[in-house]
Amino acid sequence: MPVTVLLVDDEPLVRAGLRAVLDAQPDIEVVGEAADGAAVIPLVRRLRPDVVAMDVRMPLMDGIEATRAVLRSVDRPPKIVVVTTFANDEYVYEALRAGADGFLLKRARPAEIVNAVRLVAEGESLLFPASVRQLAAAYGEDRGNREARSVMDRAALTEREAEVLRLMTRGLSNAEIAARLLVGTETVKSHVSAVLAKLGARDRTQAVITAYESGFVAPG
Repeated sequence: MPVTVLLVDDEPLVRAGLRAVLDAQPDIEVVGEAADGAAVIPLVRRLRPDVVAMDVRMPLMDGIEATRAVLRSVDRPPKIVVVTTFANDEYVYEALRAGADGFLLKRARPAEIVNAVRLVAEGESLLFPASVRQLAAAYGEDRGNREARSVMDRAALTEREAEVLRLMTRGLSNAEIAARLLVGTETVKSHVSAVLAKLGARDRTQAVITAYESGFVAPG
């Protein structure tokens, strides 16, 4: 089955460009479009996309609030990638903290756009880990570090789980972590699942942000 995508952007040319790139792939299908975040929830419920590619800045409801609304209101929500003009943008970091799975630059090359959608749909590695680290370094210190530290303390990760989380912050996939630790991929999947559950994180991105904001790893 192809990865299904919903495009949400107030610029028709951006939507057209993304559709052209994604629909050209045999394993990806654009199933719908919207011009504002306010239209996302009914479309997600009706179309059930695997991935939502959503502009971070829109006039009525921006990508941050739309991300929160989808995760709050939709059972089995899709993966969410916020689309932005600037990588080092506080709006992008807020969207990631709100639950977005990654971000994508509007000027990205077609191959990068396709890879981003596939990577987020698979959910087994972090999208643009170096950029997430830079965002955490720029904006993470001003966020709820006390809350993040409390979450990390309560998690009481085992030594192996902590090791897996550190490798997750570097963007390694399950297979790459398995090769590094000399264990099986299924074992890594079990450790990743345990880390997410203990941190109360929806996905790897939220776990990594908690790791940075708590001081578990340094974002610099």
